[in-house]
Amino acid sequence: MPSLPRFATLRRALPVAAMMTLLVGCAIAPPRTDDPLEKFNRKSYAFNMALDTHVLRPVAVGYSKVTPKPVQTSVSNFFTTIRLPISIANNMLQARPSDAITDTGRFLINMTVGVAGFFDPATKMQIPLKETDFGITLARWGVPEGDFLMLPLLGPSTMRDVWQFPVDGYLFDPLSYFERNHGFHDGVYYVPEVVYFIQMRAQLLDADSFLKTAYDPYAFVRDAWRQTRLNKLYDGNPPADVMLKLQQGSNGKDNNFDPAELLKEQQQWEQKQHDGAPSGNQ
Repeated sequence: MPSLPRFATLRRALPVAAMMTLLVGCAIAPPRTDDPLEKFNRKSYAFNMALDTHVLRPVAVGYSKVTPKPVQTSVSNFFTTIRLPISIANNMLQARPSDAITDTGRFLINMTVGVAGFFDPATKMQIPLKETDFGITLARWGVPEGDFLMLPLLGPSTMRDVWQFPVDGYLFDPLSYFERNHGFHDGVYYVPEVVYFIQMRAQLLDADSFLKTAYDPYAFVRDAWRQTRLNKLYDGNPPADVMLKLQQGSNGKDNNFDPAELLKEQQQWEQKQHDGAPSGNQ
């Protein structure tokens, strides 16, 4: 985006890091599951939820009502395709040339046969999507995950994963490159990002009910995000010992994440809600 600084030093460092990765291989750093920034994170989460309740969700609901499903699908296809260079670049930095070639094939097919990415013939041709980002790249270089971080506006992340926003968003995102090299006025260059976030939020409308019934929505989002991120890091098959660490703090003892206790609290909360609900027969 135009307001982001130019990471000249980082641009020079990335090729060196990529060559080092090719030479020494990838060492995935184990996850950390403690939450020392929980006080800040909960305030940030509350801010995000308030913004979502009063702005994002109403806009997404309106968008879903007025936009035909085929158009929504085409918009989603476009952004998935146009962002593929992010994955291509990071797959190369992760020393995964076969995945980079696969994503390049998807990109070329969808941008040509798929009419600028609005259609997805690559999926029909059974070409898989090898999506990744700079946070995953850092993990494969062995960079520690760091503390969990709930970012205002941007949502869940970690001290490691937060770097994907400036690096991917500035260096590898074609839309960002297009915006920086064309003269736009009155904030028109923000239109693609606005449409992208609205489309993303619209796709999550059906999941709202799960969050509303959670005993602790913040903990639910935090732990669900961690597990999803871990699955992505290990290509959907994380080792058992790594999954165990997901349930433990950095000192090896159970800290904030106890699935059995959280489930028990969730069930107690649901029972209390059910017992306190007015009967429809009265």
